[in-house]
Amino acid sequence: MSTSTEILERYQQVMFPATTPYHGDSPLVVDHAKDQYIWDVDGKRYLDFFGGILTVSVGHCNDEITERAIAQLRKVQHTSTIYVNESMVALAEKVAALTPGRLQKCFFTNSGTEANETAVLAARIYTGNPIIITLRHAYSGRSMLAMSLSAQRPWRLGGVVDPYIKHVRNPYTLRAPAGLTAEQVVDLCVADLEETIATATEGRIAAFMAEPIQGAGGFIVPPEDYFKRVLPIVREAGGVFISDEVQTGWGRTGGKWFDIEQWGIEPDIMTFAKGMGNGSPIGCTIATPEIADALQGLTFSTFGGNPVTMATTLATVEYMEAHDLPSNCAVQGARMAEKLGEFAAEFPIIGEARGMGLMQALEIVEAGSMAPDAPRTAALVDTCKDMGLLLGKGGLYGNVVRIAPHLNVSAEDMDAAMDIIGRALVEVS
Repeated sequence: MSTSTEILERYQQVMFPATTPYHGDSPLVVDHAKDQYIWDVDGKRYLDFFGGILTVSVGHCNDEITERAIAQLRKVQHTSTIYVNESMVALAEKVAALTPGRLQKCFFTNSGTEANETAVLAARIYTGNPIIITLRHAYSGRSMLAMSLSAQRPWRLGGVVDPYIKHVRNPYTLRAPAGLTAEQVVDLCVADLEETIATATEGRIAAFMAEPIQGAGGFIVPPEDYFKRVLPIVREAGGVFISDEVQTGWGRTGGKWFDIEQWGIEPDIMTFAKGMGNGSPIGCTIATPEIADALQGLTFSTFGGNPVTMATTLATVEYMEAHDLPSNCAVQGARMAEKLGEFAAEFPIIGEARGMGLMQALEIVEAGSMAPDAPRTAALVDTCKDMGLLLGKGGLYGNVVRIAPHLNVSAEDMDAAMDIIGRALVEVS
């Protein structure tokens, strides 16, 4: 077997350099994984608390899910959407049963990018208006449209600009003007939304699109009444609400199946991917009947609704149900939040500990100020990796540590991870 050094040398010769992996000069070269652990090709074991960017939701190579995927693979592998398969129908029924409000009809694709593209297309056709309003610090995917929807400079490549997409202030309380309360931050966001509609549109929009907790933006959690304040403005302008749950969905934030339910809102369209399929390439857009029915015309998805992906995803969702994982996210998330809060009180380099359920973050700053400290953030993530724990990074300034273990994480693994983070904070401080 090749060593990690040999594989990385080959990697550099054949891969786009833009796909730069984590951990600088010593990226992780994966050999195999099982449940909560990943092993590199040199035999070192790591506790995975990022799950391939919140994607491996119920453990690597989960036996129950793997067996159902193999059974479907032996039965029929691919048919495309030009034919119907029962796994696709059963999964759509399950999604409709679990999502809030009147959401009913699904469109399956291969990724969150495609799910978001489908949502925007449906909203534009349904309303007859091209204007989409989304939030600064948002991340929506890597297609040309999705990069226009995204509002972080590092993720907007190729000079792409869709003139019908408008970005408004996000409820990022830590980076709001100094001295504002959470309520005043919401007031500021509401005023910015109203002004944007009044000045940058003709008064009508197709949709307001938002992640209930911003993912790549750094797990930014809005004040409690944010969505209840902005949604009436969106409705008055003729828009629908698209809730992007690619990272927040499927119990991740604890106690509810979907994070938008934490805020008491029923969206018109929702999008999913990542953890929904436990690593299987899945994208899903669900809409109310009238919006779904308005999307007329010839369209299909070659791999959307693929029988193996559908069977794997259905197995994943049913596993989440059988093990009541939204409740586990709430319990273990509360334990993690308490410990991260203790770290924030102890270490001056932590500007804020924030999150919900098993979607938690530490924003790293220069001690004595709130200036973002990206180099120390990278050092903290690298140090945790050296100690056997895998974490994520994020945020516009690259200074947010993202912590998102599998939804079925145990108390013992949570304690082990928090111990490593504590020791790493001491080292990098």
